[in-house]
Amino acid sequence: MAAITRPAPQPAAARWPAMARVVEHRALQYRRTFRASIFGSFVQPVLFLAAMGIGLGSYVDRAGGGLLGDLSYLQFLAPGLLAAAVMQTGSFEAMFPILGGLQWNRTFHAMYATPIRPRDIALGNFAWITIRLLMVGTSFAVVIAAFGAVRQPAALLLAVPVAVLTGLAFAIPIAAFSATQRRPDGFSTIFRFGLTPLFLFSGTFFPITNLPELIRPIAWLSPLWHGVDLSRAILLGTVADAPLLAIAHLAVLGALIVIGALVAFRTVAARLERG
Repeated sequence: MAAITRPAPQPAAARWPAMARVVEHRALQYRRTFRASIFGSFVQPVLFLAAMGIGLGSYVDRAGGGLLGDLSYLQFLAPGLLAAAVMQTGSFEAMFPILGGLQWNRTFHAMYATPIRPRDIALGNFAWITIRLLMVGTSFAVVIAAFGAVRQPAALLLAVPVAVLTGLAFAIPIAAFSATQRRPDGFSTIFRFGLTPLFLFSGTFFPITNLPELIRPIAWLSPLWHGVDLSRAILLGTVADAPLLAIAHLAVLGALIVIGALVAFRTVAARLERG
């Protein structure tokens, strides 16, 4: 039997069309299934903002005793929910679609049988996840502005990219993990013991200074806290008060994205080569 020879590696410039094919595939999938994602990606965060920011927030503002300074609870909550909502969307996009393409429908194996390389498949998925996060972040930013939860709506132009970076800091490492799985059992563990606690204890709903001192360093290590704190500083106009902290937030999020991508390149390639 003749040996199967693979095409020579493509130069970086030639990979863009291959990546675009992967993005096109994910977009066509989303066009058929977007209705199922509307509630989780768009409606649920809006309900959270209304229930917690306006409903509960009215009680917090009356009984808070100035704990948030001159901020309303809605203004404090909105930046955190922006980052958290994008984080949840990115995490989901990096789980079942990746597992499905590698295990259930094996679409990525079909792509691998063409000149599309494993790295193209990984980068195409990352590009699509970025598009989805921009969609969710932009939609939620419009709602935040409509609710009057920001003092300067123009600051949302910077807060949305920070939220997208936060989502990618979760999505890309999770995609690397998803490429190693053959069953979805591990995803429930990530949601139950990872994403849900971070959603609650990373400064989204209350300052982490209210946490016990023993737990506080754990919150500092959370990627979501870095995204929430930076988004909040941008929307409240306080980012210039601590520029080094803002740089540290960006460095942590960027490091997670780069490390996650390098690992994902290896896990996706190994999975495709094993079949």
